[in-house]
Amino acid sequence: MKQIIQSFKTGETLLEDIPAPQVEKGKILIQTSRSLVSLGTERMLVEFGRSNLISKARQQPDKVKQVLDKIRTEGLIPTLEAVFNKLGEPLPLGYCNVGTVIGVGEGVSEFKIGDRVASNGHHAEFVSVPKNLAAHIPINVSDDAATFTVIGSIGLQGIRLLAPTLGETVVVIGMGLIGMLTAQLLLANGCKVIGIDIDEDKLNLSRSWGIITYNPKTGDPVKFVASQTSGLGADGVIITASSKTDEIVSQAARMSRKRGRIILVGVTGLNLSRAEFYEKELSFQVSCSYGPGRYDEQYEQRGMDYPVPFVRWTEKRNFEAVLQALSVGSLQVNDMITEVVDIQNFQKIYN
Repeated sequence: MKQIIQSFKTGETLLEDIPAPQVEKGKILIQTSRSLVSLGTERMLVEFGRSNLISKARQQPDKVKQVLDKIRTEGLIPTLEAVFNKLGEPLPLGYCNVGTVIGVGEGVSEFKIGDRVASNGHHAEFVSVPKNLAAHIPINVSDDAATFTVIGSIGLQGIRLLAPTLGETVVVIGMGLIGMLTAQLLLANGCKVIGIDIDEDKLNLSRSWGIITYNPKTGDPVKFVASQTSGLGADGVIITASSKTDEIVSQAARMSRKRGRIILVGVTGLNLSRAEFYEKELSFQVSCSYGPGRYDEQYEQRGMDYPVPFVRWTEKRNFEAVLQALSVGSLQVNDMITEVVDIQNFQKIYN
C-alpha cells in the first residue's frame, strides 16, 4: 500500500510502498477514502523535519534534557546511537482519516465490516486504528465533511475547558482550520464570537457564518475587543494560532475581562507576564489534543474506556460530538476545502 511519510533525518516527504497493516486485537482495519491535510500542523512537522540538528534541539529543549540525562546514565556512544536511530525512523504524516471498515479485531464489538468511520489514521491507503480512536459517521455526513472530525475535536476540547455560557463573548485568535471550527462550535454554544487573523480570505469566510472578525494589520485588536464588549473585555479567549513569540498570550490577557479565561489550543511562546494575569485574576490552561484519553495507553491502545459519570467527554466522544454537529448543520466545512488531490500527487500540497 502507499503511505505518506517524512524522514526526520533529511526532512524529505515521500510516498512509500509498504506492507498493509493486519487486523489486530482491539483495532479495526480501514480502507481509506479521504484524508485531510491540515496545512498549519503538518507544515510545522515538515519544517521541523527539514531543520538541522541544532535547530531541532532548540525547538525541543525538553528532549535535549532527556538526551543529556541518558548520556549521564548510559554514556555518550549508546546515546548517540539511540538518537540517530530515532532520527532514522520514518514519521507517518496525517491524522484526519475517513474510510470503510474492512477488518475487525478480537475484542471489538462497536464496529462491523462495511461501517464508515472517521479516525486519526495516517495518510495511507489502509490504516489500523484502535477502537477508541474511531467513530461512526452519520449517514447524512459526506466523507469529505467527516475528514474534519479529528481536527474539530481539537477545537472542541478547548471549548470544553473554557466552559462558555450562553451570551458570553469569546475571542478566537488564529482562524485556520482549527480556529474556524472552534468559532462555529462556539456559535452553536450561543456565544458572541470574535475571530482574529491576518488572512482576509479566512476572515471573509468566517463572516459568512456570523462570526465578528478583525485583522490586526488594521489596528489594535485589544481596543477592538473592548469596543465589542462595552469596555468589559472578553469572557474567554481561545488561542488556536501558532507562533514562537509570547505576544499572543500577552494580547489575550490584555483583551480579557477581569477573571476571564484563556485556553491555549495552538502553539505559542509561554513566558507569561505575572502582572497581566495577577491584576485581572485570569485563568490560563493548555488544552491537550482531542480530549481525555489522549496519550493514555490503557485508553488508546487497550480500549479501556473512562466511565461517563466521571469523564463525560473522552476523545472518542468528542469525535462523535463533532460528527453530530456536522450532521445537524452546526458545522459548515465544505467551503474550507481548498483543494482535492490524489495521493500520487501529494507533493503538490507538501511543496
